[in-house]
Amino acid sequence: MECPSLRICPFFNNKMKDMPAAAELLKKRYCLSDNSQCARFMVASKLGKERVPADLFPGQTDRAREILKGANLL
Repeated sequence: MECPSLRICPFFNNKMKDMPAAAELLKKRYCLSDNSQCARFMVASKLGKERVPADLFPGQTDRAREILKGANLL
């Protein structure tokens, strides 16, 4: 299922600093398929889009879990 945040997502719209070479593959995996496994989506859905770190990439689920754990949501 396509992520509902595609239009505003800095990662999907190539607005993040230091985009990985494999960005297109990550977009297919996280943005256009299973967004529930996207670190950015995980944080946004629990804490709000404004609490997603600007440098959080979709594959950084461990970091997302730490953010949620710090907010007592895991």
